[in-house]
Amino acid sequence: MDHNIILLLLGAGIVGGAINAIAGGATLFTFPAMMATGLPPIIANASNAFALAFGNGMGAWTERSQLPAKDRAFYMLVAVAVAGGLLGAVLLLVTPEKIFVQIVPLLIGGATLIFAFSKSVLNWLSRRFDNSGDHSVLRNILVVPACIYGGYFGAGLSVVLMAIFSATSNWQLRPANAIKNTLSTVANFAATLVFIWRGVISWPETLVLMVAAICGGLIGGRLMKVLPRDVLRVIIIAMGTLMTVVYIWRYWI
Repeated sequence: MDHNIILLLLGAGIVGGAINAIAGGATLFTFPAMMATGLPPIIANASNAFALAFGNGMGAWTERSQLPAKDRAFYMLVAVAVAGGLLGAVLLLVTPEKIFVQIVPLLIGGATLIFAFSKSVLNWLSRRFDNSGDHSVLRNILVVPACIYGGYFGAGLSVVLMAIFSATSNWQLRPANAIKNTLSTVANFAATLVFIWRGVISWPETLVLMVAAICGGLIGGRLMKVLPRDVLRVIIIAMGTLMTVVYIWRYWI
């Protein structure tokens, strides 16, 4: 692997891991970097998902004490998240590449919009929690398409899940966040198992990005104390917007 590609992935992984630790949005940096290495888009997407899965899992692990009782309803949610992640991965792999490249700008642009408005959405959600009834059947139904999206691309899944929980549960905010982290993690890992099985992960690029993202996550924990979150949000949104324009120019024009 060319040393310039290694430096690109190291930089993107460190930056992505750091911003994930502070505000989320790593995919808006790491997926374009994977594409820039020359990997086919679907392989770049699958490889990126694997590279970020372990970092995302660390978030679920640190919040595990906030999880509610692990009863039948909890395990049902985990099961539907796994099913969704598996279906999303299969859907990605059966998507013809010429179609996938056409929707790449929509995926990046949609994720950017989700991130851009996530602060307002989450502020609204924090007022909504404890005000909704518990609708477990509807929640399970809605989690399936959310996690299908998570297995297919995944950026912004956390905000989508929190919106579902707000509308269908009476959970408090921190337990809901812990469940969100758990479901995101299991959906991501389920998807990556499909990608491994089908042999669509490019391991040299993936391992470089994964190590860099984990290191970036550790750095991000320190940066949280000194870097204003709003400044970081502007950088992430600007990056997502730029990449959307680049891919529109590349694939649509």
